[in-house]
Amino acid sequence: MRRSPLDVFFENAKKYNDRAALRHKVDGTWRELKWSEYARDVRRAGRALIKLGVTAGGRIAILGPNRPEWVIANLGAMAAGAAPAGIYLTSTPEQAAYIAAHAEAPVAVVHDDKQLAKFRAHQAQLPNLKHYVLMNGEPRNPDELSWSQFLALGDGVPDAQLDERLAAITPNTVGSLIYTSGTTGTPKAVMITHGNLIFAASTNESTIRATDQDCLLSYLPLSHIAEQILTIHSAVVIGTTVSFCETLEQLGDYLREVRPTLFFGVPRVWEKMQAKMVEAGKKNSWLKRKIAAWARGIGLRAGAARQQGKPVPMFYGLAHKLVFSKVRERLGFDRLTFAATGAAPISKSTLEFFLSLDLPLYEVYGMSEVTGASTISTPGAFRTGSVGKLVPGTEMKIAEDGEILMRGPLVFAGYLKDETATSETIDAEGWLHSGDVGEFDADGYLRITDRKKDLFKTAGGKYIAPQPLEALLKGIPGVGQAVVMGEGKKFAVALLTLDPEACAALGRSSAELAADLTTVQRLEAAVKQMNSGLAPYETIKRIKVLPNEFSIESGELTPTMKLKRKVVSQRYAQEIESLYRD
Repeated sequence: MRRSPLDVFFENAKKYNDRAALRHKVDGTWRELKWSEYARDVRRAGRALIKLGVTAGGRIAILGPNRPEWVIANLGAMAAGAAPAGIYLTSTPEQAAYIAAHAEAPVAVVHDDKQLAKFRAHQAQLPNLKHYVLMNGEPRNPDELSWSQFLALGDGVPDAQLDERLAAITPNTVGSLIYTSGTTGTPKAVMITHGNLIFAASTNESTIRATDQDCLLSYLPLSHIAEQILTIHSAVVIGTTVSFCETLEQLGDYLREVRPTLFFGVPRVWEKMQAKMVEAGKKNSWLKRKIAAWARGIGLRAGAARQQGKPVPMFYGLAHKLVFSKVRERLGFDRLTFAATGAAPISKSTLEFFLSLDLPLYEVYGMSEVTGASTISTPGAFRTGSVGKLVPGTEMKIAEDGEILMRGPLVFAGYLKDETATSETIDAEGWLHSGDVGEFDADGYLRITDRKKDLFKTAGGKYIAPQPLEALLKGIPGVGQAVVMGEGKKFAVALLTLDPEACAALGRSSAELAADLTTVQRLEAAVKQMNSGLAPYETIKRIKVLPNEFSIESGELTPTMKLKRKVVSQRYAQEIESLYRD
């Protein structure tokens, strides 16, 4: 019986032995860690954590970029019977200290002195935190260890001690803590069990038909459930080779170097990719633009045909040779077999843009509390605008108020130290209340219509779902991000940001164009046209074009680029209020 991803990991390490498991760049050169070395270092890390006082059922904290040390520390903690708690690189010292204190972690594995300083700033509030392990750099204090010193520490602990911890793991043992990124309020610690993890990893193996010949690029924060499932748990169960990209800025170059067969992107990644491609296309000759437009028309028809199980249209092969194959090669997607998107809503215009280039984006839906994905779209079963079909072996239903409820092996064990929040999320019958509103179509495909808490009521008593409207607004050429508001007001309004790629192509800054009357009038006209297809109470009556993008650094987005509506509404309160003045 598969109790944990660790069971399969150690088996696969023997099976694949000298094959590359993990790849990362050091001084511009790719270095490989073989499967045998990967398993050896996980065991050494597990024994080292035992030596440092980490108990079965305990926790450790990890704060660093995507690199081998992160996943080795993660699996090492799991092997020692503990649960790793990942912390986002963008976390403030206060946020990092809160998680370490809440988890009662005796050990923190950090990237370097910069991340270490976040804990040092609040050391007085961290009585349990006794040891720091540096992924990169040398120790300066007695309570610090370099990575090599840390692994060597494990050599002094008998293998039998770690084996005892491994043998004690059950499917109900908590294997990971996922701290919610906190679009509102204090983050909660989602307790994910070994049983949850092995079910999720095995589901990916069977539904997307991934094999040990696949490779992926790890670049999204490893503190997030989606990246953990792909980079760590699915990878060790399937036998996938993982290459690491430490910063989002490197993504384009790394994609062309790694040429992954599997790729997961949050909507903002796909939107930025789309914007760059649109601007680059404008610089092509008249003939190339004509050929691209012709090919994209065929691509859209081919995508629609595949969704209906019908043959692709005539001249698809020629369009692929002239356009699609070249686009894939430029992006680093020439070997890609599965491109997924999730974690936030994506606009139909972006989905159709990539579909027209013969790059269908397979939407998935889930959350930390269901260990990643609960519905999955696959090459053999997808519909543009839906998030796919239910993962086999699980249950889902729609409540009377439209909320999506889920039950089964994916559902988490509860929130650490928060029984009230747990009981509010999982009812007496075991149904998890997602907070999302959705519906199934006649063929069993799920569509998400909005977040329950994001719905707002106008002064006229009409409920408005902002996310579908925001998706339409983001489809307007030149628009980067959009936020729709109107709680208790006579009508809905929107804050818009401009796409940096489009601004750069015009040789002007976002701030200059936001203040340009012609730009504002063009966007107002586009919004008016969009409104013609909406119910009168849904229409956006006024817009405000902001001078800057929302960003992770400025606090309007979570580390996985989800919108923090509360932050936006507070930060731009004056701008919003100005839209309601006569």
